Amino acid sequence: MSGNRACRRSATHSAVVILTACDPSGPATPAGRARCPPCYHNRLRIGIHTSIAASLENAALKASGLGANTFQIFSSSPRMWRASSPGQEQIRSLRRARERFDLYPLAIHANYLVNLASLDPVIRARSIASLRGEFERAAAIGAEYLVLHPGSYKGQSLEEGIAAFVLGLRDAAAGAARDGVTVLLENTVGSGAQIGGRFEELRAIRDYAAQLTDVPVGYCLDTCHLLAAGYDVSSDAGLRETIRQAGQVLEIDNVKLIHANDSKTPLGSHVDRHANIREGHIGKAGFRRILAHPELRAKPFILETPVERDGDDRRNLENLKKLCPKSRTTTTRSS
Repeated sequence: MSGNRACRRSATHSAVVILTACDPSGPATPAGRARCPPCYHNRLRIGIHTSIAASLENAALKASGLGANTFQIFSSSPRMWRASSPGQEQIRSLRRARERFDLYPLAIHANYLVNLASLDPVIRARSIASLRGEFERAAAIGAEYLVLHPGSYKGQSLEEGIAAFVLGLRDAAAGAARDGVTVLLENTVGSGAQIGGRFEELRAIRDYAAQLTDVPVGYCLDTCHLLAAGYDVSSDAGLRETIRQAGQVLEIDNVKLIHANDSKTPLGSHVDRHANIREGHIGKAGFRRILAHPELRAKPFILETPVERDGDDRRNLENLKKLCPKSRTTTTRSS
């Protein structure tokens, strides 16, 4: 079976179901056979970030056309403070496309310029206003998640930066229409004054936010950022330890989304450079283990991989899917 062990073989009168693509390096059973993870390909959510340049509906159609069943977008230009709101017909078209092609959940990635922890009063005020707009567009569009970077605490202590971030989150949410939207704090590579390179920093934000606002807050874990920050998700033992720490500090149920990105830089580099799936320091075996991990396999995976050549987006989706447990049915004669 090309080196892959079957998860389960079952025979009926005329068919044998063979489940393949299990990780042969997984823990062994007492009998000495490799223990395969449960086969779950029918409910796996794998998606990609798509552009709204043509329209909101087109972003959904692009995701579906690539073979995704979940996706992420920017609600406006990610590098401009000025933003426009989508019209009602655009919103209705997006909702119809999502329902037709079963595209759930939808995540919006907040503007890159937003830094709620900033000491600069102008940047802080613009960040609060920009995030308020993100809340309102996310609610109008019907997005389930709003992914947000914790920002930079440059010029102050980490604790002061975390406090400033949460106060900014409170102010941005106040009075904003945000029904059904959960903020997801994304982990960072922990470079310089970045907040969010350690799980404890993300947890501190969530705990403090719970005291000041009713905004639902969860987490988005980026695999590239994890590796660059020093969490060894590329190895079997390292992944198990990372998930143990995430469970202990963040509580794994609060992790709502995985950004699936390989890393051009090695473990602990603190440099954020996304790579195509299987071509970076996490690699093929690393992503196979991540997709099959019992604490992660029910979560949506969204790619933010580079598009350097035509078709890279589709190739990355297909490469990620190839690393998931799959099933195939072959017909045999009854005995």
